[in-house]
Amino acid sequence: MQKTTTPHRLPARQLAAASSGNALEWFDWTIYATFSVYFATEFFPKGNDALALINTFATYALAFFFRPLGGVLLGRFADTRGRKPAMLLTIVLMAAGSIIIAVLPTFEQVGWLSPILLLLARVGQGLSLGGEASSTSVYLAEIAPADRRGRYSSFFYISTGSAVLVATVLGSVLSGVLDDAAMASWGWRVPFLMGGVIGLIGLWLRRAMPETELFHENKTAAQRVRNPLRVTLREHPRAVGQLLGFSMLSTLCYYTFFSALTPFAVSTRKADPEVVFLALSIATAVFIALQYPMGWAADRFGRKPQLLVWSGLTAVLIFPLSLLVTPALGNLVLVFTVGLALYTAMTSVAPALMSELFPTRLRALGIGAWYNLTVAVFGGTAPLLISALSEAGLPNVFFLYVTGAAVVAFLVILTLPETKGAELE
Repeated sequence: MQKTTTPHRLPARQLAAASSGNALEWFDWTIYATFSVYFATEFFPKGNDALALINTFATYALAFFFRPLGGVLLGRFADTRGRKPAMLLTIVLMAAGSIIIAVLPTFEQVGWLSPILLLLARVGQGLSLGGEASSTSVYLAEIAPADRRGRYSSFFYISTGSAVLVATVLGSVLSGVLDDAAMASWGWRVPFLMGGVIGLIGLWLRRAMPETELFHENKTAAQRVRNPLRVTLREHPRAVGQLLGFSMLSTLCYYTFFSALTPFAVSTRKADPEVVFLALSIATAVFIALQYPMGWAADRFGRKPQLLVWSGLTAVLIFPLSLLVTPALGNLVLVFTVGLALYTAMTSVAPALMSELFPTRLRALGIGAWYNLTVAVFGGTAPLLISALSEAGLPNVFFLYVTGAAVVAFLVILTLPETKGAELE
């Protein structure tokens, strides 16, 4: 594409359609974690609530590790069959999984068939999430004018943050309106049904999306590639290493602030859960609001300076911020807001940054495989790791671990070329 020289109008419907699947993915994953305490004994034998909850989270974690497989399979599908077909498939998989969970029979009704069906639904959603992350990232990057790719990319995490915020607020509202018996009986099914409705709306929006020009131009070349995963390592080892390096810190930031810090603040620092929720909600709103301005800044001043500020300040501040996690609302707002505001320097341009690493014929697969592997290894283990270290009386070790990841990311980012305004290969 040529650089824009006339006033530019964002394709709002196209951006909403592209982002809708991502919003559904994160809405569903958030409500599963939020409402699991209510439906755990619906799908697993009653009598040992702790064991039922552990099994429910084990199902959550197992599905999480299907993300890399989904990234490979659906990423290859997106490279050879099209970004649009892949995005239609991922939203169907996620919506179907959400509806299945909403109507699943309980353990008392069908025995062990109930948790088996739950696991299958979650596996389908795990595969979907792996494909959605890569397909949407690539689509947003490829439809954008070269000098506005950061701004288009920002819609990926605008949808993510909005979905997480809506899901957590919904959890708070339902648990406040319904008593525990109603929540355990049927209340937890409501958000999963809502997820199915969101999926249908997203599917309707996506049906009219145009395919990207870059895909059409490179479709034949992509189909000729044999052993594409091996090709990414053989022909683009530097890109793979760079993606792993900055994604490690990115996923640790996400799961530290959106997942791991909440139980840490409640269990280890004795903060009130409602106070922690309020602080995180305020910070999430800031996170959403900063995405587009930071995408604009990356288009104006470059990706590399922004990413160096993010990784450098995270290395310096993450440990001091951890010491400020106390029961006080002001401290918690400060910790969550500073951490997530810094993180927007990365999230606002993540789809653009990743897409600029690989050629079109390998782009969705390259992102899908290596980004999702990094998320599974480092992001998926973050809540478990901080909990285990806290139980061992070593909570500070986790934040030193994040500091080390930030140093690695800073060094990796130094090796990146500046791609502001560059045409995609």
